[in-house]
Amino acid sequence: MAKEIFINLPVKDLKISKEFFSKLGFTFNPKFTNDNAACMIIGENIYAMLLAENFFKSFTKKDIADASNTTEIITCISVASRDEVNKMVDLAVSSGGVEYSEPADHGWMYYRVFEDPDKHQWEIMFGDESQFPGTK
Repeated sequence: MAKEIFINLPVKDLKISKEFFSKLGFTFNPKFTNDNAACMIIGENIYAMLLAENFFKSFTKKDIADASNTTEIITCISVASRDEVNKMVDLAVSSGGVEYSEPADHGWMYYRVFEDPDKHQWEIMFGDESQFPGTK
């Protein structure tokens, strides 16, 4: 089994990305943060490596996807309540992000999606597995 998860995302302006995610309450591991990268702590053993585009390019031979036109990944973060979903997405929008779609409420699962300044999509969700159809 994996010990840790690192999501690597290219960003156009590392300073703007750090400021944006700091406003949402995320912190950064200074040991893995410098002028080229910022290690954003999402949860226990879960990190997003925000990498300046030129540095990101050193890890791949492929073109970097233009997130304003192409979606390669939607990062989903689970939170403890519907209220937390709303608070985080509302904060993202007031901090310069854009709500990507209408909220989705499936009864047992509720989520909203925002785009960060680099147009990466972040899905914030709350799920109550005890309400999942067929588990009662």
